[in-house]
Amino acid sequence: MTLEDQIDKERLPRHLAVIMDGNGRWAKQKGLFRSMGHENGTKAVREIVEACAKLPIPYLTLYAFSTENWNRPKLEVDTLMRLLVSSLKKEIKTLTDNNIKLNAIGNLDSLPKKAHRELMDVIERTKSNSRMTLTLALSYGSREEITKTIKEISLKVKNNLISPSNIDESVINNHLYTRDLPDVDLLIRTSGEERISNFLLWQIAYAELYFTETLWPDYRKEHLYEAILNYQNRERRFGKTSEQL
Repeated sequence: MTLEDQIDKERLPRHLAVIMDGNGRWAKQKGLFRSMGHENGTKAVREIVEACAKLPIPYLTLYAFSTENWNRPKLEVDTLMRLLVSSLKKEIKTLTDNNIKLNAIGNLDSLPKKAHRELMDVIERTKSNSRMTLTLALSYGSREEITKTIKEISLKVKNNLISPSNIDESVINNHLYTRDLPDVDLLIRTSGEERISNFLLWQIAYAELYFTETLWPDYRKEHLYEAILNYQNRERRFGKTSEQL
């Protein structure tokens, strides 16, 4: 029996988020430029997206570029932006063939014009797809997102559009970049690092966390299946006792 066959299709995570880490270290281990790590990482993206669509997992969010990544060397940032544009052009057929809707979260206006234009074009062309929503977190930082949310709500309170007494989780959710997405059920981080790195801090409140030593360019669907099986062997209590479930 294969790993995929062992997965209970009735207990899949509804929303899977992935911190795709290790491209640079993968390249360094092989004596290559960091850019080669990022380029090989696109192969892992394609395989994991297709595997999630097949299972199916309704929502997949990939941490593609953080607000802090702008501080990396200009050559690396330029390479990542170039890869974003070329990948979007190449993968439009994959998205269409698999009935996948592309979404993006983050400070998208900070992206280079060409990358922003290509991103918006693919989002528009796939907006009617319904099998899975693939969200790219680009120029994304959770603290920036929460700060933006507080400012927006504060302005509405100031203008008497919202009463402070009516501010609850649903109001906050409706002002986040992820307003159209459910909370994360499973968060995977590759490369052996065991931290969240400013990713979906509000949305992972009750997510199961899974860390793997595998570097992102080497990550394949079998690794994904292992993570899902591990997730399905956990008891998710959401603050309750086992007996209450």
